[in-house]
Amino acid sequence: MSPPALVERDLGRRSYRPVWEAMRRFTEERTAETPDEIWYVEHDPVYTLGLNGRREHVLDPGTIEVVAVDRGGQVTYHGPGQIVAYTLLDLRRRGLGPQGLVALLEEAVLKTLASYGVAGHRRRGAPGVYVGEAKIASLGLRIRRGASYHGLAFNVAMDLEPFTRIDPCGYRGLAMTDLARLVADLDPTEAHARLAAALREELAVGDRR
Repeated sequence: MSPPALVERDLGRRSYRPVWEAMRRFTEERTAETPDEIWYVEHDPVYTLGLNGRREHVLDPGTIEVVAVDRGGQVTYHGPGQIVAYTLLDLRRRGLGPQGLVALLEEAVLKTLASYGVAGHRRRGAPGVYVGEAKIASLGLRIRRGASYHGLAFNVAMDLEPFTRIDPCGYRGLAMTDLARLVADLDPTEAHARLAAALREELAVGDRR
């Protein structure tokens, strides 16, 4: 059996709300024949607060908009220099559960880091990917009718200061980092290509499990 079709779209830089609305509409309207998609996007500055998020974790948003959204998890920041990969997948068709998808996304980031000689790791009970004590990638998902949306945010080359104005992922004092602080002369376009390749590889492996 051939693997399910996968369409990849690079949306460029976009405001958060229209992309979120498009994800929800795509998921609501998809059928059993709809190909899976991954949308890559770089957002204008925004804080998003997940379904379990508590407003007290937003310490000092200043002029940055705070949007309450329908994904799991707490509060995070999206902004220029961060690759966001929205995974619009039919999990039943792929034989994946939510935890399997989380593990798959984490593994794609770990492989991307390893391709630069950077050792990342997971933390039990705290989804995402870490380098040392700092977090470099965050996850937030929603499953509806067996299909996923939202996804993965990978810090590549960004201003990390806005993270200091929240408790990232609900953890006070959690340090954040990005790939540019770990890899000299980083080409963000190449980092994007490596992450996309790792995601394609992991999804192909997942289909064979």
